[in-house]
Amino acid sequence: MGPRILIVEDEEPLPLLLRYNLEAEGYTVDAVARGDEAEVRLREQVPDLVLLDWMLPGLSGIELCRRMRARRETERLPVIMLTARGEEGERVRGLATGADDYVVKPFSVPELLARVRALLRRAKPGHVATLLTAGDIELDRETRRVRRSGRELHLGPTEFKLLEFLMQSPGRVFTREQLLDGVWGHDVYIDERTVDVHVGRLRKAINRARKPDPIRTVRGAGYSFDETFSHAE
Repeated sequence: MGPRILIVEDEEPLPLLLRYNLEAEGYTVDAVARGDEAEVRLREQVPDLVLLDWMLPGLSGIELCRRMRARRETERLPVIMLTARGEEGERVRGLATGADDYVVKPFSVPELLARVRALLRRAKPGHVATLLTAGDIELDRETRRVRRSGRELHLGPTEFKLLEFLMQSPGRVFTREQLLDGVWGHDVYIDERTVDVHVGRLRKAINRARKPDPIRTVRGAGYSFDETFSHAE
């Protein structure tokens, strides 16, 4: 089971988006919409990280964070505060209250995921895998290197992120729109066919010497990564 993340957010579409992307990364996700409900949940079971909205019904995120830092069980619990308050004074207040990081809405989902990984790596190094493996392919997140059968592959930055995203959820089919959101970010406006170009470049880089193709094209849907490498195009 992956690291447990508690989302405390009352804007209904946002927890769904965050849950979808966090679970795709292998995290176990729980979500509540009220600050007082989150306080009860934290007393029942302490997660590995909290994504905490500032403005909440029942109990504000700032007050909940203050109370977490006052309890021995949660005083070191990693907290990323999510808020529309972007002013410097508000950011300082949030961090001074005890938040470990501060993300202003609207934000890039890939950037938030990177912040989650970085914070978990510092707080609980054993909970974040730095090496992804599938078949004879190894992807090292820290060194940004990819090897296949021991031979280093040279990927561009976008191809590396695309392979990393696909390897995190082997067998799962992603539409082009989902890949654009997960790899490029929802604020980047580019054509969906750009995905096909980068998938083609990625395939060319990893399938040299007639190696089996791990990327499966699902007609009319999108792409998936098959860690068994046993399918045919």
